[in-house]
Amino acid sequence: MHYTFQHYQESAEYIRRRIGAFQPKVAMILGSGLGFLGDQVENAAAVPYGDIPHFKASTAPGHKGRLVFGTLEGQPVAVMQGRMHHYEGYSYEEVSYAVRVLRLLGCDTLIVTNAAGCVNTAWKAGDLMLITDQIKLFMESPLRGENLPEFGVRFPDASKLYTPALRETARSAAGDLGIELKEGVYMYFPGPQYETPAEVRFARIAGADAVGMSTAPEVITAGHCGMRVLGFTLLSNMAAGILDQPLSEQEVLDAAAACKDKFSRLVLECLKRM
Repeated sequence: MHYTFQHYQESAEYIRRRIGAFQPKVAMILGSGLGFLGDQVENAAAVPYGDIPHFKASTAPGHKGRLVFGTLEGQPVAVMQGRMHHYEGYSYEEVSYAVRVLRLLGCDTLIVTNAAGCVNTAWKAGDLMLITDQIKLFMESPLRGENLPEFGVRFPDASKLYTPALRETARSAAGDLGIELKEGVYMYFPGPQYETPAEVRFARIAGADAVGMSTAPEVITAGHCGMRVLGFTLLSNMAAGILDQPLSEQEVLDAAAACKDKFSRLVLECLKRM
């Protein structure tokens, strides 16, 4: 379906009734195995996706499927514990629906995280990557269809989707924490099958450092409605064809668990400095 501005308003109004006068400033979309940050929110109010008008359910493993409102490092946040994916059967408009709702609630910044396959052969599984840019070649845009001018222009600029000032904040935070932070390009593939070795070679030739099945649609939507964006990738495994072994969902979740402390310290420090 194509959403109207009224759909977004109805979702936002329902959430306002649940959270009262609280106004979030930073939206956080946490990917596979990384939703634990939502459990650290202080004075938390949780709203399941299924309760919100027009919201879709998150069915991917490791995704709780709820919005958590409260404070983290003194910042008023809205944390998405789990996201929607195109491979679950949702349109790109449905995948990125929550971003616009959170914008209406007052969020002007988006922190997005994911777990992805590492394409850069100089790096290793378990590394953290600051996303500097993205590639999304496949299928339609989340902005396809009638433009909603209440959010942004028909043809939005995408030259700085990942905000340079926030990237500098992340570099500084990582340096002070002694956390090695790679920097690179995230390439979107629709999934749910993992990429083939040939697709991974193509991604590398195209300039990608990581490949994954999320993030790009939400970031396009955030850019359209004027939000600042900071993105991190957990390189949970080497992408297909680099090592002679099959890829598995458990590998992704295990890697996320192993990097839990390092990842949370970095994101929380970035929040503190915003």
